Amino acid sequence: MPDGCLLDTSFFIRLLNERDSLFKNADDYFRYLIQKKFQLYISTISIAEYCVYGSVEELPLKNLLILPFNFNHALQSGLYGKVLYDKRKAGKLTVNERPIIINDAKLFAQAEIEKNIKYFVTADTRSFLLYNSIKEKTTTNFDFINIETSYNKIFGILEL
Repeated sequence: MPDGCLLDTSFFIRLLNERDSLFKNADDYFRYLIQKKFQLYISTISIAEYCVYGSVEELPLKNLLILPFNFNHALQSGLYGKVLYDKRKAGKLTVNERPIIINDAKLFAQAEIEKNIKYFVTADTRSFLLYNSIKEKTTTNFDFINIETSYNKIFGILEL
């Protein structure tokens, strides 16, 4: 099975808005990942988040596998939630306006459980803090990619 990428809601918000400052980066990532035959996933959690202000018809579903949130994902997200809760309780993590078992922890759990997912791709810089907090206490099988950094730099591609 090819390596996979879980694409976050914020990625799709940028990809589907040509006026967004990160549109070009999102578009470049999307094209590169498809060209290199990565398996691209969208979580049902991200679909729900996107549909708050957008429509499911806008999402490029023909290029994506839909990843339902299941029992194993729930168990892993509980573990990640505990790590985040303990750090917040100890005063080492500030999470504004977000509930403790936040969607980021659920998405990270999905990326962890699905063994072919190697990358979590997002434009959400705040979620990197949560990812690092989880990585301090446990291992993860996936890397965090913030699309503010160009795909060339992330994947070590020389621009000619």
